[in-house]
Parts: sequence; structure tokens; C-alpha cells
Amino acid sequence: MNTILLTNLIKIRWIAIFGQFTAIFFVHTILEIKLLLVECILVILFSVLINLGAFFFQKKDKISDKKVFFFLLFDTTQLGILLFLNGGILNPFSILVLAPVIISATYLKSLWTVFLSAYSIFLVIIIKYFFISLNWKNDFIIPKLYNNGLLISLIVTIIFIAVYAYLFASSSRKISKALSEIKLQLNNQRKITEIGSLSAAAVHELSTPLNTIFLILNDLLKEEVLIQNKNLLKDVTLLKSQAKRCSDILLSLSKNPYLLKDNFFEKIKIEDLLKLSFEKFNTTKALHINFEKTNRDLTILYKDEINYAFSNIIQNAIQHSINKVLVNIILESNELSVKITDDGNGFSREILDKLGEPYITKTKKGMGLGIFIAKNLIENVGGRIYFYNSSSGNAVVEIFLKGSILKK
Repeated sequence: MNTILLTNLIKIRWIAIFGQFTAIFFVHTILEIKLLLVECILVILFSVLINLGAFFFQKKDKISDKKVFFFLLFDTTQLGILLFLNGGILNPFSILVLAPVIISATYLKSLWTVFLSAYSIFLVIIIKYFFISLNWKNDFIIPKLYNNGLLISLIVTIIFIAVYAYLFASSSRKISKALSEIKLQLNNQRKITEIGSLSAAAVHELSTPLNTIFLILNDLLKEEVLIQNKNLLKDVTLLKSQAKRCSDILLSLSKNPYLLKDNFFEKIKIEDLLKLSFEKFNTTKALHINFEKTNRDLTILYKDEINYAFSNIIQNAIQHSINKVLVNIILESNELSVKITDDGNGFSREILDKLGEPYITKTKKGMGLGIFIAKNLIENVGGRIYFYNSSSGNAVVEIFLKGSILKK
């Protein structure tokens, strides 16, 4: 899809129509040169009808390259007919045949510009030899050499302008695309930094109540009543171990991530990783894992990014499923595909179009960061992630991981 807007094409054609009417009436009434007035007006009115039809029946503002090409093809043909009725290439306005070529070279792919340029050259050659002469007041004799030179100059100008405009527009489009990608990456990086700041703030805020919990637990473990009650002692000991785990997690978050231990060379079965991610949420819903073109012994290089991404996606699937979550694992062409599907109502259209952006959530319970974080983590390890609804209307998250993370 190109960036040229239908409204711009319609506006340009209105300007051309106004100019054509003005030129014809000026030449006919002021200069008193006899023209085929009725025929010329009919050709221009047909262009008016085409423009009105485009305005009322074309719903989308952005249109495809093919439709833009046919718009420009019509404009070239309409101009060619007017030139045929009014002196051929000897008409001073014959230079306007370049206008559609310039628009095509600026906005469309090279193939369409080549077609339009070739058609314009063909049209120029036709109206050079076949046209209705203007009825000049005085004798108007054009040397044959000049007449041929005018034809050649128009052909050369069409080719030169088409190549010139296309090269400069193509360079501009590449630069614009690169700047857009850089802007998008910087925007994502800024949002990730914001999330990092939130994590640091959370670590700071949670440290104080966690220390208080440790103090109370340590005091409870010294109580005689608790020591004698084995069941209570066991529960409090478990509570302290979980609080210690929270403390360790906060400590790891507070450190520079580059100083953390790298688990890259540890291996884990993909099935075990998925089950661990599922079971940590203590749900009554079922997990079904299917393997295609591989077996259940498939192992991958353990990476924190993959672990956290799977956890976020599976948690989201559990929250929106009814009874079960289905995972299909396919190994093909040294690429691992993990497709996670829930049996819920699927992604709504407004959510689906924005998935992967931060603060997008179906409910008001969370911050809408889980999918955003998962997407960035998967992309950080060189993977790809897609969100869509299945044919039965269920939500699907499909992750593709490169063969480099597979543990041989």
C-alpha cells in the first residue's frame, strides 16, 4: 500500500479540469481560434464524472498502486484525446503529459512507472502523426525537422523525468522508512526504560514491608507455642522461605542485568518449561501439549527471556480460557514453532490491532504490560511472535524461535 491519498488525486484532477475549461474558453472566445468545442467539453465532462465517482464510491482514502496507476492512465488518455482534438504535440500544453509520469515515479513502484512512461511515449507518437489541426488566423508553418525534434524532446523528457523523479523519490522513501524504524525502536526502548524504572521503584517500595515480614517471622519462630506446634512451625517456615525467595528476586532486579548469572548453556526440555510456566499459576484448567515433526525429548537452551515470555503468555491464556490451554510444538526447517491457543472468546478487533504495545489490556485488573514484555523478550533472542484468532475464534499466540536455541 502506497502513501498517496485518493483525495490528493481527486484535488489534482479538479485543478486539471478547471485549467482545461479555462484554456478552451480563453482560446475560443479571447483568441478567437475555432475549436471543436462540443467534443472538448464532452471529454472534460467525462473526467468530471470519473472524479465524482471516485469521490462518492471509493471508501478508503489510501488506495493500491494498481488503482493509482489506472487513475494516472486515465488522466494521460484524457489529455491525449484533448491534444488530438487541438493540434497534437504542437499544442503548447502537450508538455503536461509529463505530470502523470512524475506522480507515478514519485509514489509508485518502478514497474508501474515503466508502463505509464511507455504508454505516454506511445500516445505522444500517435498524436504526432494523427491529430486535428488548429484553425490559426495566420499561417503557422512548422519545419519538419523542428516537428521531429519536438517529438524526440518529449520522449527524452518523459524518460529522463521518470528516472530522475523515481531515483530521488526512492532514496527519500528509504531514508523515511529508516527514520521511521529508528523512531519506533527508540520509542520501544523508551517504554522499556520506563518499565525498568517502575521495577526499580517497586524494588525500593517492597523492601521495607518485606523486611518487616522477616522480623515478625523471626520473632514467631522463637515463640514456645509455635515450636511445640509442628504444623504451625512448618507453615511459618514455608512462609519464611517464600519471603526469602521474594527477597532474592527483588535483589536480582536491583542489580545490573549484565552482572547476573547467564544460564545460556543450561538445557531444559521444552515440555518441562511449558509445564513449569503453567503450574506456577495453580489453576484447575488443563494444559494439552502436542508435538508435530519432533518428539517430547526436544530440549532448548534455557534463557530467562524465553522463560519469562512463556510465563506471561501462558498466564494470559489461562486468564481468558474457559477449560483448557492447547500448545502445539512444531520443529521444521531448523525453526521451532510454539503455538499457544486458549478456548476462550479470542482477541477483539480493537485489541488485536494494538497487541504488542504497552498498556493494552482486555481487563482493568492489570497494567497491560505482559504481552508487550513477552514480545520484546522474544525479539531480543532473535525470535518472532504473532497474535491472531483461529478459524474457530480462539486466541492464538504463535512464537517462532531460531534453531540456534535448540540444544543438540
